[in-house]
Amino acid sequence: MKRLRQQIIKFSKKLNSTNLSTLRSGNISIRAKEGGVEGFYITPSGRKYSSLKTKDIVFVSLKGIYDKKKRKPSSEWKFHQDIYVHKDDAKAIVHSHSTCATAVSTHQKHIPAFHYMVAVAGGEDIKCSKYATFGTKNLSRNIIKALKNRNACLISNHGQVAFGENIETAFELAQEIENICHQYINALRIGIPKILSKKEMKIVLGKFKNYKKG
Repeated sequence: MKRLRQQIIKFSKKLNSTNLSTLRSGNISIRAKEGGVEGFYITPSGRKYSSLKTKDIVFVSLKGIYDKKKRKPSSEWKFHQDIYVHKDDAKAIVHSHSTCATAVSTHQKHIPAFHYMVAVAGGEDIKCSKYATFGTKNLSRNIIKALKNRNACLISNHGQVAFGENIETAFELAQEIENICHQYINALRIGIPKILSKKEMKIVLGKFKNYKKG
């Protein structure tokens, strides 16, 4: 699927051009089928995005199998695999070490409803997964827990991850999360922000669902 590989390269480069991630940090994947096998295409390990070619993009099956004679997939492929296995609506995933999201993640706390746009992640707050070493199954498990009823979360002392119905929506969501984190940091500079009530956030979430349907 050359088109999907090209999309991964295009948006990997956008990680750099939009400052969501620098050089080779972060990773992108798209759900796909190759040779009748369900899986996903993902950025390779240790390659600068500016130098990526379609042949560099790696196919990994949902069972975690890939051709070891070719390039290795990103070291974070395990949590991409688990998101696709657990989230049927995940068609593409963007993981970045964006500056503000990473800064907030170092506090290992959820982002409360200081602004109604927090609902963009799918809930009344933005969860932060518990810390685990990168590339491990423990990290993957923690991320899946933080993504319960959510389509984005922070990853403790690491960054953020977002998924969507296509690569465009996943990337836009990652940008939204970064902007929310930027706003949250600035709000905290003034003091402790007032938090919107659960009742209000329930209304907001309802409006978001209707907005997406429209």
